[in-house]
Amino acid sequence: MKRNYTLPILPVAESVRWSTWALLAGLMLLVIASFASLPLKWGEFFSAEAIRSTLDFLHGFAPPELAPAFLSKVGIATFETLAMSAIGTIIAAILGALLALPASGRFGMLARNITRGFLNVLRSIPELVWASILLIAAGLGPFAGTLALALHTVGVLGRLFADAFENCTPLPAATLRINGARPAVVFLYATLPQCSPQMMSYTLYRWENNIRAAAILGVVGAGGLGQMLKYHLSLFQMQQAATVIIAMLLMVAAVDALSYLLRRAMTK
Repeated sequence: MKRNYTLPILPVAESVRWSTWALLAGLMLLVIASFASLPLKWGEFFSAEAIRSTLDFLHGFAPPELAPAFLSKVGIATFETLAMSAIGTIIAAILGALLALPASGRFGMLARNITRGFLNVLRSIPELVWASILLIAAGLGPFAGTLALALHTVGVLGRLFADAFENCTPLPAATLRINGARPAVVFLYATLPQCSPQMMSYTLYRWENNIRAAAILGVVGAGGLGQMLKYHLSLFQMQQAATVIIAMLLMVAAVDALSYLLRRAMTK
């Protein structure tokens, strides 16, 4: 017995608008103009002399310094870098959540626009610039680095949290409002439970980024592994610098793995 199979009717593909093609063409021209305008010396970069100089430079890093006294200093600096990133991220998550409420339009459009503008200013200034400014007020050390990480991350997390509040499903909140619940109760029992996994994922991701940023902020005197790396490189103590770099790599890898496991546990 023959069976008649009917093929599914696929929707007609929408035609690409001319503005999209124009945008892609403009981006391509921008890329071509960038390569054409910059004096990129690829031949000299891959020359035999450049490769030989690079190998001689890398040879100076071996073997890494493994003296117990020096490893103890590296361990203290590693903990300092971790503490800077963790405290800066926690402060940013709390302030970002508070600023996300007006930034999501819950207190009117005027408050939304003002708060989002403030968040844009915070995140548009890089951590190194914040650290350079705060070093004048707070002095050298990890305190200025922690504040720099917190200020920049407030701008990032505040915007992400506000978008999460705006994009959450409105039906649970509407159900509570219909039944006479107050706005604070609606937010705590409907909006926040929906957004909290996404907010935690954003916070963990920013903590990963702040680990790397904290390791670099020491270059301007904000403490941690970055300050040790700058000190030993400036004195051409390559073996000690190699140990600091290895500590950075191990620290970033450990935090990345921990963050991945936490995000995976939250999404199960």
